[in-house]
Amino acid sequence: MKSSSELAVLSQEFRIQIIDMLTEAKSGHPGGSLSMIDLLTGLWFSTMRGVESAKNLAADRDHFILSKGHGVPALYAILAKKGFIDVEELMTLRKTGSRLQGHPDRVRMPIVEASTGSLGQGLSVAQGMAMALKMDGKPGRVFCVLGDGEIQEGQIWESALSAPKFGLSNLCAILDANGGQIDGPVSEVMPLEPLRAKWESFGWHVLEIDGHDFDAIRAAYSEFDRLSAEKGKKPVFIIARTVKGKGVSFMENQIGWHGVVPKIEERDRARGELNTKLSELRKLSSPLKGGN
Repeated sequence: MKSSSELAVLSQEFRIQIIDMLTEAKSGHPGGSLSMIDLLTGLWFSTMRGVESAKNLAADRDHFILSKGHGVPALYAILAKKGFIDVEELMTLRKTGSRLQGHPDRVRMPIVEASTGSLGQGLSVAQGMAMALKMDGKPGRVFCVLGDGEIQEGQIWESALSAPKFGLSNLCAILDANGGQIDGPVSEVMPLEPLRAKWESFGWHVLEIDGHDFDAIRAAYSEFDRLSAEKGKKPVFIIARTVKGKGVSFMENQIGWHGVVPKIEERDRARGELNTKLSELRKLSSPLKGGN
């Protein structure tokens, strides 16, 4: 298991790859990819079981559904690090014939377990998988990452109601609550608050964290580990408060960057900022190299 400082370095490296992928593709979604990359990094490199690498994929592994499929560049960066795809393949994002389409494709990418992008469907898929695992007595857990604009969809609330009914303690939903969607601020398009109270009232165990604080991210995932091991009755819902476009100053909290990609000069500016921060993070992590 990697330390918080090591995870921060990894995530910053992924941010640079995300910017490069999207600039090369001339199409895609930087805002939400950058806001959730810390959550995905903590999940895939400190929590999920049986997915250590492409060569070490366990039959009873944990499972992952990216419900907010438009953020898939973040997942592709992680899959490249894990060896499921070649790093060079990242630059084929959204190109004709590429496996790396703008939304996850389970036919072309076997490690991808659901083709998503029609928003609101992923939690239902994750719930079905969690139910099947529980009925078969298998140890795998299911993690599902959602967007806050996405959970305005009615199908989400059907799962919100039914997952606690079936006692799916092996299900963890993670909300990338960056506050923005393509039409504007979430609070204006369709207000969701009070989020915590709503999900608790439906019977979920709710945690609320800073989605860019790796200590908080690891603690939340550890709490899910504890609860799922106890075989309780409640699924877990993590509200991760994030910043859209996190890490690139001119993209942060700018809804216009939801689905607009950088031009070459903007890519270079973003890379400069990200590399400066990466150097700082590497200096902080080096004394802890080889930590937990």
